[in-house]
Amino acid sequence: MIQQENRQLNKQDYKTLTLAALGGALEFYDFIIFVFFAVVIGQLFFPPGMPQWLVLMQTYGIFAAGYLARPLGGIIMAHFGDLVGRKRMFSLSILLMAVPTLAMGMLPTYESIGIAAPLLLLLMRIFQGAAIGGEVPGAWVFVAEHVPKKRIGLACGVLTAGLTIGILLGSLVATVINSMMSLEAIHNGGWRIPFFLGGIFGLFAMYLRRWLKETPIFIEMQARKALASELPLKSVVFNHTKAVSVSMLLTWLLSAGIVVVILMTPNYLQTQFGIERVIALKANSIAIIALCAGCIIAGVSADRFGASKTLIFGSILLGIASWTFYHSATNVDLLFVTYGLAGLSVGVVGAVPFVMVRAFPAEVRFSGLSFSYNVSYAIFGGLTPICVTYMMKFTPMAPAYYVLILSIIGLCLGLYLRNDIDATEDVAELEPVDLQKQTV
Repeated sequence: MIQQENRQLNKQDYKTLTLAALGGALEFYDFIIFVFFAVVIGQLFFPPGMPQWLVLMQTYGIFAAGYLARPLGGIIMAHFGDLVGRKRMFSLSILLMAVPTLAMGMLPTYESIGIAAPLLLLLMRIFQGAAIGGEVPGAWVFVAEHVPKKRIGLACGVLTAGLTIGILLGSLVATVINSMMSLEAIHNGGWRIPFFLGGIFGLFAMYLRRWLKETPIFIEMQARKALASELPLKSVVFNHTKAVSVSMLLTWLLSAGIVVVILMTPNYLQTQFGIERVIALKANSIAIIALCAGCIIAGVSADRFGASKTLIFGSILLGIASWTFYHSATNVDLLFVTYGLAGLSVGVVGAVPFVMVRAFPAEVRFSGLSFSYNVSYAIFGGLTPICVTYMMKFTPMAPAYYVLILSIIGLCLGLYLRNDIDATEDVAELEPVDLQKQTV
């Protein structure tokens, strides 16, 4: 295969990684910016007399619809990605995100068009969910099939870090707007600015992606007429069940780290420990930056030592660092250090795509990864906040216990993969790992 060449990263590889990470960051920004203005959007898109709790519930319901739409969008785009090319779907996903984001910034409110306002908002959110469902797995497959075999972990880690930067970008934009504009000004149109920015940047990123090239592996499959002879998803479901199971469990680990440690914790620090909002958000920003570094470190480690050792060590570190952080959260003097270390340890998720892109053969790789990732994320990404919140009725340390449980699952997965190719000279081979033959 073309990718088996033992070479260093070249100029084209760096360009591919940069454009993929940039586009992923902007697309993730578009996907999550909604939540930072959920309160304002709820007040503008629902009837004025509606109870506040019901407004918020319906607003967050529209936000959650994006997660529910991920599997369908991801499966459809992955199907065509395996049949007609990775690059086409990679460009389509960012277009499908940019246009609805831009449209959300232009939507008339309930005062102007009544019930049609929240319905249109819901429709745009569904399009966003479909787009992100194709973007994330598509991006992992795209970069993994471009770079040299010994740099696949680095490529996946850099891309995952880029996606994380999108969350930080959304937080920073929301902070700037809330700092520079009054609440009245935000209600009168200021809330539209981040959506306009996201849409415009997304279209610009799509333009930049036109310079990307189709992956060498897909081109070779076309030349050898080795594309999937049946529905890619059918082959995934019936022929790669263990690969799907491992990938879904790894996605659970990824979603738990991101959702609990990064997204839920700022509010948790305020409500459970009385930490000031500004301090909690600053600490969260440090954790996100540390997470980006952790993703890259995990990717490099997977290249150097293998996925098994990386997951074993990373999961142990995640359990210890997160447990220490949550149990010392009341100590403001240590907050930035412990939260930063927790964020760094969540970076073990940077090794997750390394395992998944190698778990499926090239002809169904996009479909296999997309199906496993999106279905698992839709389930666990949606249930995790509910589960953790319910656990808080019994103990305020619920997030610590939840992350600890997932750390143990990550450790078990690392042990399960111990028979994987871990020799440094062979670790990054982009040939499918035969998970059907793995033994616990």
